Amino acid sequence: MTVVAILNEKGGVGKTTIATNLARGLQLAGQTVILIDSDPQGSARDWYAVAGEDNSRPPVVGMDRAPLFKNLKSVTAGFDWAIIDGSPRMEEIAVAALKVADRVLIPVQPSPYDVWATEPLTELVKARQELTDGRLKAAFLVSRQIVGTKLAGEVREALEGYGLPILRAFTCQRVIYANSATQGSTVLDDEPKGAAAAEIRALVDEVLAWH
Repeated sequence: MTVVAILNEKGGVGKTTIATNLARGLQLAGQTVILIDSDPQGSARDWYAVAGEDNSRPPVVGMDRAPLFKNLKSVTAGFDWAIIDGSPRMEEIAVAALKVADRVLIPVQPSPYDVWATEPLTELVKARQELTDGRLKAAFLVSRQIVGTKLAGEVREALEGYGLPILRAFTCQRVIYANSATQGSTVLDDEPKGAAAAEIRALVDEVLAWH
């Protein structure tokens, strides 16, 4: 099993959107997936509950306290992937997630403030990489970029200074992401031929090939 933690202590960067759509994308690619909601607000759990009788979504389990991560293996047994939806402003949970993760995905919005805000988490990731002799892999994902602007390219240049790779995949600000979430769905289900679905499929492909 591979554990992917989607972390950024800054709120509003699209962690839950990425987590739910990535989990569904991996599932549609033939993988078995469980989604771990580490946010006390329970956004991913709410997303799953809205779907109601639709059991096609990956199951969601709440782990919004750091000690719960000690039992992650028992909860995720039998799945190919566990996707952790990280909690904002809770370093304790971020540290717990880093200890169990194989991969860390750091979504960053294209703004200098968001780039600066990633520094503490980047330091935590690098410290964990040293402890694991590099077994923990981490990368940035440019998230919620505005179509038609040059900010994303500038942010990529700024992120290069942190010494972690940057995924080629990205997500843009699109209404379909929010609309799908309110229905307990994903862009892959609601507009499978749309631009947002293409973004998620590119992310899924890159995550599956991530070594």
